[in-house]
Amino acid sequence: MKLSFGKLITTFLLIILLAACGGSNETDTDSNADSGESEEKQVLTMATSADFPPFESRDTEGNFEGFDIELSQLIAEELGYELEIEDMSFDGLIGALQAERVDMVMAGMSATEKRKENVDFSSEYNRSGEMFVTKAEEPIEALEDLEGKKVGVQLGTIQEEGADQLSEEYGFEVKKVDDAGIMVQEMNSNRIDVMYLDKEVAKGYIEKQGFVGFDDPTTVSPGMAIAFPKGSELVEEVNAALEEIESSGKLDELKEKWLTESESE
Repeated sequence: MKLSFGKLITTFLLIILLAACGGSNETDTDSNADSGESEEKQVLTMATSADFPPFESRDTEGNFEGFDIELSQLIAEELGYELEIEDMSFDGLIGALQAERVDMVMAGMSATEKRKENVDFSSEYNRSGEMFVTKAEEPIEALEDLEGKKVGVQLGTIQEEGADQLSEEYGFEVKKVDDAGIMVQEMNSNRIDVMYLDKEVAKGYIEKQGFVGFDDPTTVSPGMAIAFPKGSELVEEVNAALEEIESSGKLDELKEKWLTESESE
């Protein structure tokens, strides 16, 4: 009897010990899961379309660079997030936000009323305007000269909307392409006569490609802003970060570094 009772005690203690080990492992797993969730929340995923210098593009090594890229890095730093950037087609950016695949979009995007139906925007951080750009040997200097011409625009941009409206009044054809780089190729190959671009982007192509251009005198587009999924709690945080970056003078430093002018976009 004594031996049997001793065995029972030993077995009972062994069960308790195993249960304690199992509970400890379960706690560690839960702790790791919580830690993982916490780390995941610290990552800020931003989508862009890296074909829009000087706002966003890639350097010769494939790294992101530009005004929007550095501003997004300052915002992430201000809020204590790790920034991850995803490159995609401009006309897919709104859809990525609606599907909540990314936290925000910075891509030289104008905060139009139409876009506000589908996404939320931060406060505006830049305005530049639009230009019509042509080859130097075939200059066009006024809207009236666009009649019968083929004007290239990038899909999904404010310039696409503006060109569609202006084409009805000034009698030109609109050709829509996926990105600004393709638009340059189209003009160099004589498949379009004119490019309609953001003013800052246009000035970069004028300098590098030897093009000429004139300002669009007809429209005052909304300013550039950061886009978010509808109802995102990040809007308030990012607006506070933008305000701090502007008041510290860092926003002006970025504009001086990347933009030759900041007027209306």
